[in-house]
Amino acid sequence: MIRALGYSTREVRRPGDLDGLSGLVVPGGESTTIGRLSERFELLRPLREVIGAGLPTFGTCAGMIFLASGVTEGEQQQLGVIDAVVRRNAFGRQNDSFEADLEVRGLEQPFHAVFIRAPWVEYLGPNVEVLADIGGHPVLIRSNNVVAGAFHPELTGDARIHKMALSGTGAG
Repeated sequence: MIRALGYSTREVRRPGDLDGLSGLVVPGGESTTIGRLSERFELLRPLREVIGAGLPTFGTCAGMIFLASGVTEGEQQQLGVIDAVVRRNAFGRQNDSFEADLEVRGLEQPFHAVFIRAPWVEYLGPNVEVLADIGGHPVLIRSNNVVAGAFHPELTGDARIHKMALSGTGAG
């Protein structure tokens, strides 16, 4: 999907892999594992620095949790680059996964979103904008160059959310 937008891609596993990036996507998966591996490979501080310097960054599902400043239960490594506290598996477990059409600020047409063991945002800082919500629960947020979503836009074939996030403006 990112290549379809004209970007080349590469994995980031070590601090040196951050050199020359024009954008960063933190994918879904297991947020605790993403945090542990980032700590083990000494990526936490370099990631905070490049994102803090303005690198357009997009986190999906577990990526949203990793980018946030806190979680409602337990502790884990997080970057804290977006002022939000996230509740993991907020919509339920795997069997509770669902799809929904979202009205997204900045997009003219609804976005069909896939939620898998999805988080939602429990707390937002004053400089965080809600781009989409479900039932009053923020599921797509933006602060400066960081966009975080609770769903998996890569599963839809619709690149509008990736384009929005990687443009660095959050605009559709």
